[in-house]
Order: sequence, then C-alpha cells, then structure tokens
Amino acid sequence: MFEDLSQKLELVFKKLRGQGKITEANIAESLREVRRVLLDADVNYKVVKQFIDDVQKRAVGQEVLQSITPGQLIVKIIYDELVKLMGTTHAEIMYATMPPTVIMVAGLQGSGKTTFCAKLANHLKSKGRYPILVAADVHRPAAIDQLEMLGKQIQVPVIAERGRAALQIAEGSIEQARKAARDVVIIDTAGRLHVDEEMMHEVEAIKSIVNPSEILFVVDSMTGQDAVNTAKAFHDRLDFNGVVLTKLDGDTRGGAALSIRAVVNKPIKFIGVGEKLDALEIFHPDRMATRILGMGDIVTFVEKAQSQFDAQKAQKIEEKLRKSEFTFEDFLDQLREIKKMGSIQQLMSMVPGLNKIPINASVDDKALVRVEAIIQSMTAEERRKPAIINGMRRRRIANGSGTSIQEVNKVLKQFGEMQKMMKTFSKGKMPKMFQGMRIPN
Repeated sequence: MFEDLSQKLELVFKKLRGQGKITEANIAESLREVRRVLLDADVNYKVVKQFIDDVQKRAVGQEVLQSITPGQLIVKIIYDELVKLMGTTHAEIMYATMPPTVIMVAGLQGSGKTTFCAKLANHLKSKGRYPILVAADVHRPAAIDQLEMLGKQIQVPVIAERGRAALQIAEGSIEQARKAARDVVIIDTAGRLHVDEEMMHEVEAIKSIVNPSEILFVVDSMTGQDAVNTAKAFHDRLDFNGVVLTKLDGDTRGGAALSIRAVVNKPIKFIGVGEKLDALEIFHPDRMATRILGMGDIVTFVEKAQSQFDAQKAQKIEEKLRKSEFTFEDFLDQLREIKKMGSIQQLMSMVPGLNKIPINASVDDKALVRVEAIIQSMTAEERRKPAIINGMRRRRIANGSGTSIQEVNKVLKQFGEMQKMMKTFSKGKMPKMFQGMRIPN
C-alpha cells in the first residue's frame, strides 16, 4: 500500500539528506516537493496546506538548523505530523455496558461494506466475542445472499428475513441476538451509487430505532478525494464514530487515508488489506506513518506471525531440525502457515528493507502455490526421503504438479541446501526459520 507515495517521498528525503548544509531555503524547496507529492496522492488541498505549515514551523527552528543530522530530523518531524494528521493513537470499538453491542455499518455501494461486515465479525470472533450478522441491505440484488454465504464461511449466524423492510429487520435483530446469546450485532445497511435522500432517511431511521453503540462508515480508499467528500456528507447526517478504509492493498494513492481524519474529525478504526476474510487490520496511525515513509511496519508483521503461531508445532519442528529429521512434510506445513499470513507483497511491505523493492518488481504469490503443488505430488516416502527422487520420479512430480522438471529440481536443490544449513546450526543456536530459503519464480 502507498508504494507510489512512499517512493516519491523517499526521493525528496534523499535529495535533502544529500545537501551539504541545511538552510531555510532548501527546507522550503523540499517542502514544496512534499506538497506536490501529497497533492498528486489526492490529499485534500486544505489538509496539505495545514500539514506543510505545521512541518515548516518546526523545520525552520534552531533545533533543525544546528542539528548534525538535519535531514533525518526533518523526516522525523514529517513522521510526527503524519501521525498527528491520522489521529495519534488507534481507536477501539465502543462496546455497550449491557449486551448486545450494536454496530451499524454504512457506506456507498461497491465500497466493500458487506464484506467488511463479515471481516469484522471474523475479527471479533477471534477476540472471544459472539457476533451475529444482520442483512438489512434489502435494496441491492443478492446482498442478503452474499452476507449469508460469508457468514457460513466464518461460521457466524446471519439474520436474513426476505420480504421485510430494512427497519423491521434491524429492529427485530436485537431481540433475536439476545435469544441466541450473541453479544455483538453487526447491521449491514443499504448502499447506493451516490448520496441520496432515500438512503439517508433509511439509515437515519435505523440509527434512531436500534441506538447503535458504534456506527462505522466504510470508504473505498481507491476513490481518493471523492471518498472524503462522501464521508463528510454521511457524517453530517449520521455523526458516525469511525471510518473503515477498504482496498488499501490496491493501487491507492493514499489521499483518503491522509485526508479523512482531518476533514470529519473521526478516527480511522480498521483498514481492509485484501479479499480474504482475515485481511483486516486495526488502524494504527504511527504504524501507517512508517509505511508511508518507507520504514515498514515490523510490529504488524510480528502480530500477523503470532496470530498464526502454534507453539507446540514450532517446538516439534525445532526438535526435528536439531536432529536433522526435517522433511518435506514439515516444510509443507510451514508453507501453509506462511500463506495464512497474507500475500507475499503485503508481508514484504511491512519488513524494513524489503519494502524498498520497486512496485513493478515481480513478486509472485503463486510461487508458494507451485512449491506446495510440487510437494503434494510427491509420495509419502519421497517427502521423507527426497534422496530417492530420480529422473523418472521428477518427471512424474512435474506432470502431477503442473510445473516443469527444472522447477522440481530447484525445489529439491534448495531444500537440500536448507537441510545442510540446519545441520550446521544443529549444535548451536537455531537460526530464524527458513532464513535464506528462496522461492522459485
């Protein structure tokens, strides 16, 4: 996310760091470049003006001009101002003192609103909550079917009452949730292609009758400045509690993320970073600022790893590595754990250093799928004893996995290299899991 914005800002900072002496003149020149980059990213022009003014006030102070590393200090100032612009701290969901907590979700059609409802239910379920979904979007064809299908995937019940008005469905859902012992009610309201009075009256009526603890407004971040204008129109009528930015894994310029908090003065609470139902992240302004400035987000990366981490399984793997008993079956288990964490491109964007790879560089998520297919095409004996895989077996594995003999050879070679490396470390401290393991392209 924000790759284009990050790379343009990095060029500005690189030029600034290359200056022999920092003066008010070259600070002003650099900030003009920053202003242009932010406007290109579709950040609200009023927000840009205020942001540049705030940075300039701090950047021309004696602290910067007399600093040994003024370029780095200016980057730190810009980081601080970005964090302030996006909300300083992350905002939690507000739960009702007496269950169930009612969360009403609003937004335009096509913003990813219904999918977000399911993602939120899945997220809350992982935190020990017992959510129930309410299909109150009775206007969009197949909206109810979509929510029912998503609810089934995450094993969360869905209240779907075809033929009834949205207001009746929402009103009755609270009592149904109590009877089903569900402590969070997530109401998916109707979207439209644009802001109109009929839609506004309906969501206002639902808000009035269910008295939600939380109203979340879902915004498609790829719509840029239009997203901010729509958010303001909804906020004026609904006074929502927080914003959800979807499709941040796409070709987004970043304008909505940087503008929306300043315009509506409500926090961004969640961001959607993929199509899968676990591709939802809590929004942290400080972590987002580090991503925008090309510094990665190692904290979120570690949290993702920990969410998929099985301590007992990891201990067994380590014991096998120490005894040089690590097989392709074990490797296959680890590949599946990595795939659960998200796309390779997304994971790389969080790791300092890897996030500097150009956006047009080839990062093939299907590479993991091909490796998995190759291992699955092996027999149980071949996975345990790869040394027995001769030319005939390699041809059969390639045919069975839909790959080439060269790709099979590459996987076998790299697995052998990894085993040798593990034997080297088996008597000492274990290295990081699969460090240096390359995925064939």
